[in-house]
Order: sequence, then structure tokens, then C-alpha cells
Amino acid sequence: MDENNGTGEAIEATERLQAAAERLEKTVAWLEERQAAMTGDVAKIVATVDATADMRQRELEQKLEAAEQQIAELKAQAAATSSGRKTIPMSTMQLLAKQGIGSVDGLEAGSLDAALTGLTLEQRVAVKAQLIRAGALG
Repeated sequence: MDENNGTGEAIEATERLQAAAERLEKTVAWLEERQAAMTGDVAKIVATVDATADMRQRELEQKLEAAEQQIAELKAQAAATSSGRKTIPMSTMQLLAKQGIGSVDGLEAGSLDAALTGLTLEQRVAVKAQLIRAGALG
């Protein structure tokens, strides 16, 4: 009986092993399908991110180009406006006239200092600051 019992146990063990092997094969097949599906999803996500990044980069390049053009225009405007002389306030011109200076064209700092000796220090500084702002004194 021991032989029959041993043979029966061996057959039963073999059947269990076969069933386990079949379940493992099914599990492996399911995992492979799952992996394939996940890889496809990842590829779709990567393609979406690439397209979005390309659009964003083109958009940023266009904005940069527009900003550079605007900067160039502003620089040109600044150059055009700074080349002209600004207006000197009337009070400064009257103060200069009282000191014997009728025109600020070709005015030098030395001759200006000599002409403004009769004014207080604050007045001299104010006159010079106004002339510098107006571009009449360098």
C-alpha cells in the first residue's frame, strides 16, 4: 500500500505543480499585456509633452523677438530725443541774464563760474544743475 500511496501522492503533486505552472504562465501573460499597455501610455505622454514643449518654445521665441524689437525702437527714440537740447527754465535764464549771460550756447564752466560769483552757493549749484539737465553744460 505504501507504493500505491506514494505513487498517488506523486501524481497529485505533479498535478498541483502543473496547475501552478499554468497559473504562472497566465500571470506572466497578463503581466506582459499590462506592461505593453503601460509602455504605450508612456509613449503617448512623452509625445504630448514634446509637442507642448515645442509650442511653448516657439511662443517664447516670438515673445523674445517682439521684446528685442521694442527695445530697439525705444533705444532709437531715446537717441532721437536726447540729441536735442532740453528747455532751460525761464527763472534760470533770467538769473543768468542778470549776471550778464545772454546765451548758453558755447558756455564753459570757467566763464559760468566767473559770471555767477555774485550768487549764493545754493543758487550757483541750482543754475549749474539746471544747465546740465538741459544739456547746455557738460
